[in-house]
Amino acid sequence: MDIIEQKIDTKDFLTKSNLPASDYVINPYVGCTHACKYCYARFMKRFTGHKEEWGKFIDIKQCEKPVDLKKIKGKSVFMSSVTDCYNSFEKKYGITRRILEQLVYADCQITISTKSTLILRDIELLKRISNLKVAVSINTLDDAFRADMDNGSSIEGRLHAIEQLHHAGIHTVLFMSPIFPYITEWKNIIDCTKENVCEYWFENLNLRGEYKSSILSYITTHYPDLKEKYEAIYLEKENAYWNTLADLLNTYCDEQGLDYVNYFYHDKLVKEKLNNQ
Repeated sequence: MDIIEQKIDTKDFLTKSNLPASDYVINPYVGCTHACKYCYARFMKRFTGHKEEWGKFIDIKQCEKPVDLKKIKGKSVFMSSVTDCYNSFEKKYGITRRILEQLVYADCQITISTKSTLILRDIELLKRISNLKVAVSINTLDDAFRADMDNGSSIEGRLHAIEQLHHAGIHTVLFMSPIFPYITEWKNIIDCTKENVCEYWFENLNLRGEYKSSILSYITTHYPDLKEKYEAIYLEKENAYWNTLADLLNTYCDEQGLDYVNYFYHDKLVKEKLNNQ
């Protein structure tokens, strides 16, 4: 797949964050070659002027200003919110690695989220960063379904990455996101990973904007028996499924003695954060 790439200048890698658990975000790239069909970050095109389809462009950020370690002292930093900082072009440009080399000296909480095994390239560097969490996104054990939804690493590869990171002493998070109703095998995912996972994050599938109709169309074609259930959730706005699943997840994790965070009510959490600022 041909990707349109260009280098762009930015004044600062650090951006204030509205995410519930982060003070700052760092996005080394604009766009993402994983091309997730459910990605909310597609909204970025409204601000960047890209006409290309999501997943077919990548802007490589260049910044002469070093990361301000004083600004983020005692804060939390998330990599990344609208791209995967280990997308396929990171292998070529190494922007993420150069940022991490600066963050080795930071006194803050750093969280990296990725769908890519490329993160294993930097495992020795990651071991040098204190207060680090690495979240690997997995929302299915069916690699055929994964391939229908994103161009990230295979499920087998992601499971291997979690294992290697955990064995290296790095705080590992399995980010079960987005959970597809009646499709994501949440209990099986937990059972086969809990030996290598320090913490679980759960996030539900939100459908909005241009990708809402495409996902619903996919469900109608590939999971016709779920068509009415998805319409109830996403067209009729029924919350019973998510309320029940939240209770099941919380109960199961509590029974297993697992650490977890439930982000099902993301919009509510964002509003609460803004109100508390």
